[in-house]
Amino acid sequence: MKVFKLFAGICCILASQAVFAQGQKAQKNQNSRNETTVEDEYLSSVEDVIIGELAASDEYDNKLVALQYLEDAVSNGRTSPDMVASLSRLAGEGVKSQSRTNGRIMNNFPDIRARACDILGEVPTEESKNMLVSIAVEDKEPMVVTAAIRSLGNIGMNDNDEVVNMIEFVHKKYAALNPTSSLALEVLNAYEKLAPSVQDKGPMIQSISEIGTNYKYVTPVRTKAIQLLKSIQSGDNSSSSSKSSEK
Repeated sequence: MKVFKLFAGICCILASQAVFAQGQKAQKNQNSRNETTVEDEYLSSVEDVIIGELAASDEYDNKLVALQYLEDAVSNGRTSPDMVASLSRLAGEGVKSQSRTNGRIMNNFPDIRARACDILGEVPTEESKNMLVSIAVEDKEPMVVTAAIRSLGNIGMNDNDEVVNMIEFVHKKYAALNPTSSLALEVLNAYEKLAPSVQDKGPMIQSISEIGTNYKYVTPVRTKAIQLLKSIQSGDNSSSSSKSSEK
C-alpha cells in the first residue's frame, strides 16, 4: 500500500511538472507573439510615417521614392489606411493640392499622378474608387485620366452605374476635344470588365459604338469596340434566352 501511495505521489508530481512546463512554454510563445506583433505594428507605423513624409515633400524624387515604397507595400499585402491616404495625395498632386511659387504650380507631376492611380487600382476599396472617379473627372492630363479609368476597371465597383456613367461622360468630353487611342482603349477595357454589373447598358453601348465608328482612333481600337459590342449583345441574348427557358 505504501508503495502504491508513493507511486501515485510521484505520478502527481510528474504530471504537475508537465502541466507547469506546458504552461511556461505557452506563455513564452504568447509573449513571443505579442513581441512580434508589437514590433510589426511599430515598424508598420514607422513605414507609414516615412511614406507620408516623402509623399508630402515638394521634391519630385521624394515622391518617386514614396511610390516605390507604396508599390512594394501593396504588392506584399501591407496596405494600411495611411498608405491609401498617401496614394490618394499623390494621385491628386498638382490638381487637388497645389504648391505655388510666384503663381507657378511647382508640384504638377502627371507621371506621379498616373503611377499613383495605377497603384490605387490594386487597392479595391470604396475610398480608392472615389478618388479615382474624382481624378478621372478633374484631371486635364490624358495619361492620368487613362490610368484612373484603367484602375476603375480593375477595382470593378459600379454601384448604380456610377462608374460606367462617369467613364461615358469622360470619353465623350475627350472624344470632342482631344481624342486619343490610348484613352479610348482603356475606356473599352473598363467597359468590358464592368459590363456584368451595368444596369442600364444604353449609354455604355452608345459610347462603344462611337469609338467603333470614330476614324480618329487607330484600327485596333475600333476593332475592339466592334468585338465588345458583339460580346455584350451575345451576353444579353444568352441572358434573355435563359430567362425565357426558366419561365
